[in-house]
Amino acid sequence: MLTGLYIYFFFLPGIILSQETDSLKTEDREKEKVHYETEDVVISGTRNPEKIVDIPYSVFKTDKKEMKYARNVSVKDILNDVPGLFLQSRYGSHDVRISIRGYGSRSNSGIRGIRMLLDGIPETDPDGETNIDAIDYTSLEAVEVAKGNLSSLYANAPGGVINFITDLGFKNNFLKLTNEFGSYQLRQNGLKTGLIKKNYRFFLSYSYRNFNGFRNHSNEYINLVNSVFQIYPDARTTFSVLGNFASGLIKLPGALTREEYENDPYKAYATAVSSDFKRDLQKGRIAVRYNTSFGNKNENDFELTGYGKVYNLQATTNTLYTYSDKNVYGAFIKFVNKSSIFSKKNQFSTGIDYAFANGPISSYANINGKKGDDLQQQNKEALTNFGIYIQDQFYIYKDKSAIFFAGRYDNMKYQNDNMLFGLQNSQRKFNRFTPKIALNYKLTPLIALYTSYGYAFDTPAAAELENYPYSSNNGLTTLNPDLNPQKSKNFELGIKGNFSDRKIELEKAFFEVTLFNTIVDDEIVPFVINDKTYFRNAATTTRTGVETGVKIEMFEGLEVQANYTFANFNYDKYNAVSYSSGGDTINENYSGNAVPSVPKHLVNFILNYEVKLNKNFTGLLLADMDYVGSMFVDDKNSQSVSDYYYANFLIGANAVFDKFNVLVSGGMNNIFDRKYVGFININANPELPESARRYFEPGEPRSYYLGINLGYTF
Repeated sequence: MLTGLYIYFFFLPGIILSQETDSLKTEDREKEKVHYETEDVVISGTRNPEKIVDIPYSVFKTDKKEMKYARNVSVKDILNDVPGLFLQSRYGSHDVRISIRGYGSRSNSGIRGIRMLLDGIPETDPDGETNIDAIDYTSLEAVEVAKGNLSSLYANAPGGVINFITDLGFKNNFLKLTNEFGSYQLRQNGLKTGLIKKNYRFFLSYSYRNFNGFRNHSNEYINLVNSVFQIYPDARTTFSVLGNFASGLIKLPGALTREEYENDPYKAYATAVSSDFKRDLQKGRIAVRYNTSFGNKNENDFELTGYGKVYNLQATTNTLYTYSDKNVYGAFIKFVNKSSIFSKKNQFSTGIDYAFANGPISSYANINGKKGDDLQQQNKEALTNFGIYIQDQFYIYKDKSAIFFAGRYDNMKYQNDNMLFGLQNSQRKFNRFTPKIALNYKLTPLIALYTSYGYAFDTPAAAELENYPYSSNNGLTTLNPDLNPQKSKNFELGIKGNFSDRKIELEKAFFEVTLFNTIVDDEIVPFVINDKTYFRNAATTTRTGVETGVKIEMFEGLEVQANYTFANFNYDKYNAVSYSSGGDTINENYSGNAVPSVPKHLVNFILNYEVKLNKNFTGLLLADMDYVGSMFVDDKNSQSVSDYYYANFLIGANAVFDKFNVLVSGGMNNIFDRKYVGFININANPELPESARRYFEPGEPRSYYLGINLGYTF
């Protein structure tokens, strides 16, 4: 099966890999049949609005119509079919591990190695870790994904950038009620409204989600708010206020041993129940942004953004009941100049990013899920990230060929003070300059070759720097003295674009192929001792792979999309130290082993048929199948999980009655009720016998959902 798919993708004429550029700017369908433009702008990819065909990276944009009908409960619901993305859902809708070219695969909680934005505002903390609990997926218009090394533009972004975009594309005032019901007592209800006038635009959404989850002790209750207010003082200037808020409770079922998984995959880890593993969170953010352009031909753009976030968290483990209060402050400035050098087009941009986070972390004894009276530990942490970048895009030959130069300097500082025992106070500092060069050559106005080579610098997150008893200083300081940033050298070569050819009777086709090779030094990998995750540096890793895909509109309304990702990731040099239950060291050589939790083969196949019966009634039918190859669960490659596939389908209809509209959709996930491991708890419990190690968390079984949305425009 896989050999056939591999041949299909690599010998299909043109190797047409789809880059989903669905928001075509043409005025009517007839023009669309003759000429297609890749006019989608992707803010996240280059920090400047660019046509996709002009960006020398792999870029993807989600399909708005699919998001409109889909079950928007988890980030996996909207990003699972992006070529090259691998998502593992740990507890249903939360703690989704997002991996791009291996970056992010090491995280057992939160998102690492990928810069996460909401409307261009960082959701990622200054240390590079992201929690996306505050993103309301029902409020989005699209998601932009720029894959590959972007460390020359963003801090801690060796895997790329994901930008969630609020639905601001409305042309009339509207009010919409959203309702969704499904298996495992899923209930998601919300309200969205948008107001638009000549000189302002306002959007507000609220949603409440109640979900018992498909495992014991995995229920969640969360309230989400997202809002954007934009003012247009003149044709050149925009002033924006952006805010979001989340408040909720999430129960965590924990990981299972292989025997537990085989016998009852949807049970909870007994200690997770008795100790009441959970997260009780309140999170809010407000940002203010000023954009303007100036010059005789508006050749200069300037942006100034400031933001503040508050994050209050109660979390439990098997031994601790922890309170964490974090305040984050940040700002960034960007300047872009478009001019000519030696009669050649040139675009220069530069910017400064600053982010600071601080707050106390207090831990008490966890007594059967209740907070004990005795304070076990109290720390105060402060994180600072300062970065400055430059980028230049110079067109060598007309509009066909451009060379890109980019570079970024980052300075990271971590301070962690033990409020009960000051002798443990410690500080770590990391800094580095990461350059990148790229070339883009357009074979036609709609098809481009691109290549790039650059360096990446990925610092540990604050949680990853936590010290442990067997470090070189035996845990005497708060921060691990042995853990250092991972560094990498990244190369990619690709082709992307779209075409239409009446000879083969295609309405349109989008495609992309990207080959990449990455060498990672001092790769940061997790390991678990007594149910607690710590991190260490492996030596050197080589990652080689191919991302391919194709999206073809066979005839009006019928789209076929297929994606295939091949990943060959191995440790070149890795001398590891593990620990027995008594703390004795065991030296092991993992050189030549495969990187865990990364499938060698990943396949998506999507069939999408949209039918327009008349101007007031539209229907959608979508079916997709995902195949995920086998994976190892630890650096030792001692155990693996089997490959698996599952299929989903979605059907929906949208009816418009003058100013009212009704959208009804429903679907089934995992149609054949396949049993599979949905999340791997990497390097779990090395001090225990293999049979007692908790590597496994099950994927979602068969589930159903139904959505009913009522809208009114005015």
